[in-house]
Amino acid sequence: MKTGRTLLVALAVIVAGILLAKLRVNPYFYFAGYVILQYIVIATAWNILGGYAGYVNFGTPAFFAMGAYTAVFLIRSVHAPLPVLIVAGGLVAALLGLGIGYLTLRLRGTFFSIATLALAVVLQTAIINWEYVGGSRGLSVIRPSGPPFGNYVVFLFTVMGGLAVVSVLVARFIERSWIGRGLAALRDNEEAAECMGVPTLKLKLFATTVSGFFLGVAGAPFPYYVTFVEPNSAFALDYAVNALAMPMIGGTTSWVGPVIGAVLLGTASQLATVTISSEMNLFIVGVVLVAFVVLAPEGILGLVRKLRGR
Repeated sequence: MKTGRTLLVALAVIVAGILLAKLRVNPYFYFAGYVILQYIVIATAWNILGGYAGYVNFGTPAFFAMGAYTAVFLIRSVHAPLPVLIVAGGLVAALLGLGIGYLTLRLRGTFFSIATLALAVVLQTAIINWEYVGGSRGLSVIRPSGPPFGNYVVFLFTVMGGLAVVSVLVARFIERSWIGRGLAALRDNEEAAECMGVPTLKLKLFATTVSGFFLGVAGAPFPYYVTFVEPNSAFALDYAVNALAMPMIGGTTSWVGPVIGAVLLGTASQLATVTISSEMNLFIVGVVLVAFVVLAPEGILGLVRKLRGR
């Protein structure tokens, strides 16, 4: 019954996004809306590994960029359509997640986080030296003509809305399944979970793969969104910081937390870009994150639970 209601809500959100795409409003709202929806996918994907399993991933830009550069490669080589770019970008990033999970099976805590950070540095260096996808100079991407809704940015906004719904539904399913319970046991005490028969290594591989897949999916439409892709934008520090901050602000123990954090932080960053400067985004994220770590370490959801407990 609950699953049916959830699917109806998800369908209603997608339909609302399509109807919103047909309205004639300021194009900037679609640009900003796309970023916020992209943040929902990124925060949800990060939380599957960082929140549910407790393995903090600093390599978010690596997975995001793999999705973006897989799309660039397919656009240049075979002029693949957007659905193919999204699936391919997700699969390549999923393989990367599986690989990094396998190579770091015995690493825990800070050591795992450092390994993911090193992965981003290595991949960025490789992309900088790969001239076919633009190398350090970057590459311009021409959007296809004749998209639905008459404008490609509006079309991308609608697509990202669908991807956000799918990622949230998957995260919700994982959280409420035996996989979610296993990941929670892994997060709380990995040694104790192993002693009780929880397949911790398999769960870690699952979390890194699914998390990587959705991060790649979030990055695949990126070339058509910016129309000029270069390593500094695809591997931007913003993705690593925001991916960590959004679930922590909303709450990492539930699928709702990353959505709340992404909407609040994404809206704040877009308002800051318009009213102050885009350079203030990381500063705002840092201040908000420090405030929540000090005042509400369990995020907004944890704060709400405490207030209800009173």
